[in-house]
Amino acid sequence: MFGLIETFSIIVGFALLIWGADRFVIGAAGLARTLNVSPLIIGLVIVGFGTSAPEMLVAGVAGWNGNTGLAIGNALGSNITNIALVLGVTAIVCPLVVHSALLKREFPVLFIIMTLTLILFVDGNLSTLDGIIFLFGLVLFIAWMVHLGKQSRSDDPIESEFEEEIPKELPISKAIFWLIVGLVILLLGAKAVVWGAVEIAQAFGISDLIIGLTVVAIGTSLPELATTITSAKKGEDDIAIGNIIGSNMFNLLGVLGIPAVINPATFDGNVLSRDMPIMFLLTIAIYLMAKGSSGNPGKITRMEGIGLTMAYFMYLGLLYYMST
Repeated sequence: MFGLIETFSIIVGFALLIWGADRFVIGAAGLARTLNVSPLIIGLVIVGFGTSAPEMLVAGVAGWNGNTGLAIGNALGSNITNIALVLGVTAIVCPLVVHSALLKREFPVLFIIMTLTLILFVDGNLSTLDGIIFLFGLVLFIAWMVHLGKQSRSDDPIESEFEEEIPKELPISKAIFWLIVGLVILLLGAKAVVWGAVEIAQAFGISDLIIGLTVVAIGTSLPELATTITSAKKGEDDIAIGNIIGSNMFNLLGVLGIPAVINPATFDGNVLSRDMPIMFLLTIAIYLMAKGSSGNPGKITRMEGIGLTMAYFMYLGLLYYMST
């Protein structure tokens, strides 16, 4: 019987996280629309935050329970999963073309945030000060996104794509209702996932970090997978890629900042020697694909999607090899 209840808890938790994130985004976006916030700012900030909400809630619960390794694994593993698996599978289903200049401004910021993470991780400790720096960076990042949304050209393709996606004429009472319901469901889902994952990890002698990098990272990335594939099928390629870039920035700043403040801890050295380099390499690869040439949009072709997906499964193989 052991394992069935824990596995069921993880599956139910993931389902709650997906549904809760969707309700949260609908409520927050509807409320912002009622308050006359521009569609671009709603898309960049609220939708980006919403798709990272599962990772943040899981990290918060894991930190509270003393499982900081799971939170670190979730943050880095989700970023690797987002790039290699989510974008890879999406490109296989529907090759992506990048038109938005805004995305090309986001990539350098993502690299800055990753470099900051590497610098703070060098001492092998996720401290309270690190957490404060991450969360302060999150505030600055959100402020920058709002500024970017206000300064962006009205003819940027991503503006019209967000306009189509954001719910219209949602009564303020209903928007607040779904916002609250979404947060509650997210919290319940996070608690179920963390409990099940920790129980299984302890039973099989697997570290919290490995569970966070694999099972939890894949599960909490499901909202990104659903959003990205849906956007790509609608021809909203800029949203599809922008969703991943924004989510990865939220993951590093928020998902690492929350558990660091709640429960500082040391972490496995493999984070620096294995997981961080792989995250950097995959991010550089996707940047080169999306960059394009002078006057031509960037493309992520079906073959590149296959390459990204294969890279992800090679990474899982590496984790299995090193853990055994």
